[in-house]
Amino acid sequence: MTLRLTAFARYDRLAASTRQRLLQYVPALEQAGVDVDYRPLLGDDYVASIAGGRRYAPTRIGQDYLRRLREIALGPLGDAVWVYAELFPHLPAAFERMLIARRRPIVVDFDDAFFHAYDYHRSPLVRAMLGGKLEPLLRAASACTCGNAYLRDYAAQYCANSIIVPTTVDTDRYVPAAGERVAPPVIGWIGSPSTWQYMHPLLPILEEMVLARRARVLIVGAGAGGHSRDTSALEFVDWSEASEVAEIQRMDIGIMPLPDDPWARGKSGYKLIQYMACGLPVVASPVGVNREIVQDGVSGLLASSHSEWRDALDRLLADSGTRARMGAEGRRRAVADYSLQAHAPRVVEVIRSAAGSRPMPVAHASKSR
Repeated sequence: MTLRLTAFARYDRLAASTRQRLLQYVPALEQAGVDVDYRPLLGDDYVASIAGGRRYAPTRIGQDYLRRLREIALGPLGDAVWVYAELFPHLPAAFERMLIARRRPIVVDFDDAFFHAYDYHRSPLVRAMLGGKLEPLLRAASACTCGNAYLRDYAAQYCANSIIVPTTVDTDRYVPAAGERVAPPVIGWIGSPSTWQYMHPLLPILEEMVLARRARVLIVGAGAGGHSRDTSALEFVDWSEASEVAEIQRMDIGIMPLPDDPWARGKSGYKLIQYMACGLPVVASPVGVNREIVQDGVSGLLASSHSEWRDALDRLLADSGTRARMGAEGRRRAVADYSLQAHAPRVVEVIRSAAGSRPMPVAHASKSR
């Protein structure tokens, strides 16, 4: 039996969250008899403008919100509905309740601690009005797929069928680079303008290593914010979907610094999984899911203080054998635990179960991979 799924994403394809949490699963869903009607709130031009430091007209955002309001209130819906986190960011839950009133099975998905944008907001008024805005949708959901245990623990307060589905990559596409490496080794970071701020504390260490000709540093996707800093020692390249794997394959070490705060604890470690799938050893802050993804001393190193970061990078820069050994273990782990191939059947099962095709096994509710 063919099922129809209406999917409400926040952004279009340029956003990693949309590609990795929804679009890469579409072929598996279609093969399983689920037709996906995909509806982003904000288009690629919005994502591109943010990445490029350009202003996006508020009137256009208003038009996008009105279009979604019409879709929710009056538009055709499938046998089930998939929602990435929320339908109307920064608006009260009354708008989400319009979808609930249409009585379709709902699957909520999120890979960031979006609830902290409201319950930890600096404004008491925002906390009072929006602090619990995700709760009605979660209470109405048939299932919630969460990028890590921190998010699952939040969602499970309201949706008993909350399960961990990590952010994954296609490990047939993300593969280690072929050929010999060129010295000095390349320390790499891939991300977005919104996460570039986490790199700021490390920049003096990285610039020092480059100037000493011990390493090169490749920065992918920092946007206008990265180029605005005097970091001539580092190489900046723009992100594109077509080139992201090739850019990671240019790296010898992948890094993911994070502050230890509630928002960062909700991160799903996507860049670590990208690095590991390409056979890179990693260095990461021991925050949130990073402590689960990185097996310290096996597939990479965990570092908190400046001295720990310096020591970890020094160790990997000095020993190509250690880089190769940790990179191979990271690749093995990515294929086994964080690949599209490993988790596509679980996502298909969640969607089909929500649409009422068959009951979901209770055992998955607490499963973590």
